Amino acid sequence: MCIRDRATAVQGYINFHADTTEYSKLVLEAIIKEDKEYGFIKTSNPQKVMVEHTSANPNSPLHIGNARNSILGDSLASLLENRGNDVTIHFLVNDMGRQVAMATYGWKLMGKPEPEGTAELWVGTIYAAVNVVMELTRLRAELKEAEQEGWVYEASEAQEQIEEYTKAAEMLTERYPYIYKAMSEKLPKIPDPMSEIVALNTRYENNEPETVQEVRTVINYCLNGFQESLGLLGIHFDSFDFESDLVWAQAAENVLDRLKETGYVIKDMGAQVLDCDWIARDLKLKERWGLHPEHEIPRLVLVRSDGTTLYTLRDMAYSIYKFGLADRVINVIGMEQTLAQLQLRIALAAIGDLKMGDNQLHYSYEFVKLPGVKMSGRLGRYVTLNEVLERAVSLAMEEVEKRNPELTPEEKTEIAEMVGYGAVKYTLLSVDPMKQVVFDWKKALDFETNSAPFIQYSHARTCNILKRATQNPEPEYATLNALKEKELINLLAEFPETFERAAEELQPANLTAYANNLADKFNSFYATQNVLKAETAGLMGARLKVVDAARITLRNALMVLGIDAPEQM
Repeated sequence: MCIRDRATAVQGYINFHADTTEYSKLVLEAIIKEDKEYGFIKTSNPQKVMVEHTSANPNSPLHIGNARNSILGDSLASLLENRGNDVTIHFLVNDMGRQVAMATYGWKLMGKPEPEGTAELWVGTIYAAVNVVMELTRLRAELKEAEQEGWVYEASEAQEQIEEYTKAAEMLTERYPYIYKAMSEKLPKIPDPMSEIVALNTRYENNEPETVQEVRTVINYCLNGFQESLGLLGIHFDSFDFESDLVWAQAAENVLDRLKETGYVIKDMGAQVLDCDWIARDLKLKERWGLHPEHEIPRLVLVRSDGTTLYTLRDMAYSIYKFGLADRVINVIGMEQTLAQLQLRIALAAIGDLKMGDNQLHYSYEFVKLPGVKMSGRLGRYVTLNEVLERAVSLAMEEVEKRNPELTPEEKTEIAEMVGYGAVKYTLLSVDPMKQVVFDWKKALDFETNSAPFIQYSHARTCNILKRATQNPEPEYATLNALKEKELINLLAEFPETFERAAEELQPANLTAYANNLADKFNSFYATQNVLKAETAGLMGARLKVVDAARITLRNALMVLGIDAPEQM
């Protein structure tokens, strides 16, 4: 068809007229033909990308706050991989801190038993029990002294803290009675358990084989638990990178030497400090990275006056390691680390060719709030990810039982898990990362609007319609004239552009909003346009194509978000 058949000149303007029949045919048949590949536009410049996420301390279980990190990181990796990049997912194991040594110390006091139940919760209980017993021992001694000396204020303060730790002790005893019993019997008899914990940590830092084997055993219990919990959500890692390996390779010292050679390290009261603002001015990083020109970037202490190094040097060494494996690095870390991550990029720019600083992104996010819950790893008080998932599945099961009582128990369980896990993921992905998530169970499992169950139910409805179609007549696309049909087809055509923008901007919330809108448009279409009892066979065939295209697009949108698309609910 000649273009002038579809264009007219009116008073100096050129008006183009779309052939809606051809447009509908092109959109729907393209979606059905591409099927699982529909919408996933590949980049012309694929990169090796490393996403580091979760990296939770291996001394306590994952909780709902960690889950936002994990789910965001996994969705970013999925977006980038479907865009055509070569993506790897890494987890940095923070194994050099005193917290890990405390958990290992407690485990040794118990005779090095094997974990029971959920491994990460078991390790977390040991850590919390050691901390609680030590604090109660200290506070009781302080209270006794305060009462003997007549220090009313100090006695009142100690008593208040004792009450808090006693509540924690009761909770820990209820969770794993034998763990708290062992700690409460053994620790008070040891003159100075903290000095022994510090000594254990020092032996680990010095790479002493027996201690390394002990600490790594406890850490692996926890990491196995992490993998089991996140595996329920389909989240996996390509590599666990241990901070201790960097220390033993003296990677931090090598970085310090390279920074000293730049001339940007200065002495300040015996400490060695990196002048970040000086680097930013010299390398014009503020203009380059869109930072406010008047904002002075604080200095970064590299080595304390006593000669001990800070963890930031190890972070730099780890970044250099990562850039040996990838062109681009994305660190999913809470927004409270914004300054530290900026200083890290500046340090990388100073010792590199700007490539590392330019291509390392801090993907920050706000925390998750569960109303009425205050978590503390030191006290063993948290809402674990496993607890959240179990409750989500339980609530989803109630809906499945109500809607589909005829299903087998196995089918109900499978659907409840898809819906429950999807609800948690969608809730944490649908809110802008820089906004706090207030986790609301009612909203998360709403089957009516703006939730994973709502979108999943819409997908299941498309599958049910197609399953009930006893014939599949030749479509007559010219009959798709209703407004609801046109709106739905237009929205289906927008998926590739929406995906591309979400991948380029690293905004999974763009896809959650699109999927919710698509589900809403499909349900409006289905409520007003009869599919299986259409006026003509040709219209029925065309509307079945619309339904099939909606099924594919809903499934693909959910898939890239890591959410299952059940075929029945």
